[in-house]
Amino acid sequence: MQFVHVIETPMVEQVLSQNEKLTEKMIDLHPMIRFCGPEEVATSILWLCSDDASFITGHTHVVDGGILA
Repeated sequence: MQFVHVIETPMVEQVLSQNEKLTEKMIDLHPMIRFCGPEEVATSILWLCSDDASFITGHTHVVDGGILA
């Protein structure tokens, strides 16, 4: 089974608004039962750029709501 992590951008909203059943299926496959908002990705990036993450090096920071877990 292949998983797709969706960031809810205007382009994604436009495409998915044309197919409600596909949207429901994709949301149901996601552990958080919703799509990720762009601000959630931005918050993660800001944190990584902050002093709070100063000891983090060489690590992939996954912002996927648990879809890969």
